[in-house]
Amino acid sequence: MKGILYIVSTPIGNLEDITLRALRVLKEVDIVAAEDTRHSSKLLNHYGISKPLMSYWGEKEKVKSEEVLRRLHTGESVALISDAGTPGISDPGSVLIEKAIEDGIEIVVVPGPSALIAAISLSGLPIREFTFIGFLPQKRNQRRKTLSELATEKRTLVFYEAPHRIFETVEDMAEIFGERRVALVKEITKIHEEVLRGNLLDLSGVLTERTIAGEYVMIVQGAAGEAASLDDAVKEMFVLMKRGKSRKEAARTVSEQYGLSKNELYDRSLGE
Repeated sequence: MKGILYIVSTPIGNLEDITLRALRVLKEVDIVAAEDTRHSSKLLNHYGISKPLMSYWGEKEKVKSEEVLRRLHTGESVALISDAGTPGISDPGSVLIEKAIEDGIEIVVVPGPSALIAAISLSGLPIREFTFIGFLPQKRNQRRKTLSELATEKRTLVFYEAPHRIFETVEDMAEIFGERRVALVKEITKIHEEVLRGNLLDLSGVLTERTIAGEYVMIVQGAAGEAASLDDAVKEMFVLMKRGKSRKEAARTVSEQYGLSKNELYDRSLGE
């Protein structure tokens, strides 16, 4: 009988952000396949969990995936975790998951923290539809080429970025995207969590006055598309109001997104 591969989400910062189910699974599996065993040991030790750890970081992923599959085929159960968040989302893990599917291994997901979702919820930007890009190319000319290809994307764009590239990336976005609204979220759930909101041109200057540390999630307004109908815009206002925004705030947000009159939106919403 084959074992089960569990995809387990782990905290992205605060160690309290882990589900009871994730803790139970980590205690019950035979082995934990971790991105970095040293990092994951801190989490397991914090909760008094003692399990064999196997690293599948970087170049080891393809080789270690075969070893994990062998153990799964002998009936052992494996918890797949990354350093933070959900394996496979801009993190290692997708190779093992794909091979497990090919081999007919049962896969069970144990959902939990995600920097992507947490940052989007904090952003204040339209999130009915969004496109997740993840990390941009490290080389600047390739990064600018990718951004140019995304310049006409109408959906909200979500990126991950390393601290040592954040200045250049914001500058490139400001030049290619223009004065779009953006939210930069860093150190989510940690002591120095911070959200910077504004437009790309303004934030390129603001960053020079901030301590740059930790990876960033960047949520960028999409390109202006065809004008939305007033009825559709009012519907989006009510979505924002249900999430806690005042009528005035919702009108301002939707008017900026769709290029409609804030006052007209406000007045129209009163009659709904």
